[in-house]
Amino acid sequence: MRPLLRRLVALTMSALLLVTLVPASANADNPIVQTIYTADPAPLVHNGRVYLYTGHDEDGSTYFTMRDWRVYSSSDMANWTDHGSPMSLSTFSWADANAWAGHVAYRNNKFYWYVPVRQRSTGRMVIGVGVSNSPTGPFTDALGRPLVDNNEIDPNVFIDDDGQAYLYWGNPRLAYVRLNTDMISYSGGINYISLTAAGFGARSGNAQRPTLYEEGPWVYKRNGLYYNVFAAECCGEFIAYSTAPSATGPWTYRGTIMPRQGASFTNHAGIVDFAGGSYFFYHNGALPGGGGFTRSVAVEKFTYNSNGTIPQFNMTTAGPPQVGTLNPYTRQEAETIAWATGVETEPASEGGMNVAYIENGDNIKIKGVAFGTGASSFTARVASAAAGGRIEVRLGSATGTVVGTCTVPGTGGWQTWTTVTCPVTGATGTRDLYLRFAGNSGNLFNFNWWQFTGGGSGPTELLTNGTMENGTTGWTTSGGTLSSATPAYAGSRSLLNTGRTAAWQGPNQNVTSQLTNGKSYTTSVWVRSQSGTPSAKATLAITANGTTSYLQLTPTAAINTGGWTRLTGTTTVSWTGTLTNASFYVETTAGTDGFYIDDASFQ
Repeated sequence: MRPLLRRLVALTMSALLLVTLVPASANADNPIVQTIYTADPAPLVHNGRVYLYTGHDEDGSTYFTMRDWRVYSSSDMANWTDHGSPMSLSTFSWADANAWAGHVAYRNNKFYWYVPVRQRSTGRMVIGVGVSNSPTGPFTDALGRPLVDNNEIDPNVFIDDDGQAYLYWGNPRLAYVRLNTDMISYSGGINYISLTAAGFGARSGNAQRPTLYEEGPWVYKRNGLYYNVFAAECCGEFIAYSTAPSATGPWTYRGTIMPRQGASFTNHAGIVDFAGGSYFFYHNGALPGGGGFTRSVAVEKFTYNSNGTIPQFNMTTAGPPQVGTLNPYTRQEAETIAWATGVETEPASEGGMNVAYIENGDNIKIKGVAFGTGASSFTARVASAAAGGRIEVRLGSATGTVVGTCTVPGTGGWQTWTTVTCPVTGATGTRDLYLRFAGNSGNLFNFNWWQFTGGGSGPTELLTNGTMENGTTGWTTSGGTLSSATPAYAGSRSLLNTGRTAAWQGPNQNVTSQLTNGKSYTTSVWVRSQSGTPSAKATLAITANGTTSYLQLTPTAAINTGGWTRLTGTTTVSWTGTLTNASFYVETTAGTDGFYIDDASFQ
């Protein structure tokens, strides 16, 4: 946590936690990010996860001082993984300020991030486009210049059922263009939607802005009806919406969704459906030191009325119910957090992010951890340029029952990593997990990932040498050459598969004797490309009664040479007849690029 926010936490966090911990443990905590100030949420559902793209308010801001954008993701709407900053002002060589509210759309197997920035040569606000093969980046400038320029802000993209994509944006006007299928050009000119009282509500006493529309359009379609959710009537803003029979109108004003509240004079909404529920993202000033220029993203679950209208609701500290539970017996990133106290995150030398600037008494909370009949040990990946410290494994609260304590040694550097393990007793059932950090004064250590080992009937690891530390033991390849290699995601070794002649070829293991028909298994494997940017997936080839079928175990994800990407998913494995062969393997969806795998788990 940044120094300013850390100082404020000392004064206010105790009272804040008394509020946020009152709801039942099945709920998330709002705001959903506590390590930095975030604003202007833009959620995207992709391959079974919600990816949340945000702006970043700098500490102590007295204006909208924003220099980069951030990405978080969740599979359960309670624990959010920090993916860092894959795009900043420096991505756009022609921009010099204002990394403001953007929006990400997925098409052509790419992710397009539309953002408003200030063009250096003109001083005007324009819309730029970043592009990536992965939802977590890195993003590059797709055009080398602005896409559109009318000196307005807050882009939003909607792709209609017929394939036509629209880019909406605007403050004080509401504009749109029809994007071409390449998503980085458009046909026709800039169109302006008529802002009428019937379409967007009436504002009194402001001749320059006669309607309630202010900024931040969020257009989407549900059951044949088009919705335009927007920030209304600054200042302070509330969230309102209109509906229409087409993507371009005519719009009819429907009323308020979220009234003025939350210690921020702006608000900004995004709505998605996920795992059978509807979710409303917004921002407020609820964190210590929060306000109109130091905002934080939060989320609520809601249900549409039977006629398709959206009910009015308020901000809460509870957030939405957790979707499912978190599996502690697969490796979890330390930066997957429901609530953090006193810590920051930073890029890790082993890939991804790590929790950093840990001091005595800091802690992180992970919601709804399913221990089952019990865990026997806890393992953590840590580094320390100081004397280290301790990780106290607690249940229920930061002062709850201690079920294990791991000692963290000095390792000689903040990115010099080692793995520590300690016994655990009494971690059973589904509980909120708190990892409390203890030690001397100052920064203690950095924290990259953790994993429990099951005791009793906990999940059993089905792969041999999943850490790759024993060379190629247990692994073979369906094509090309398999070798022990570096770089490694963790430890000192990974596996490298080169010389493939088909996309389906890759590292694999036979797991026939370990499978149970109809059982659910969780997969996790870290993948990195040797060249290019292919997309990868983990698959199970099952042969029963002479017929081979292929079960995709993880969502497909783009991988690149710049770092490691995690493939993870939970899938039920079933077959008819007698199982004669089952092979777990990692492959690409196209191409024959060589790639690395590390820290594979199938349990």
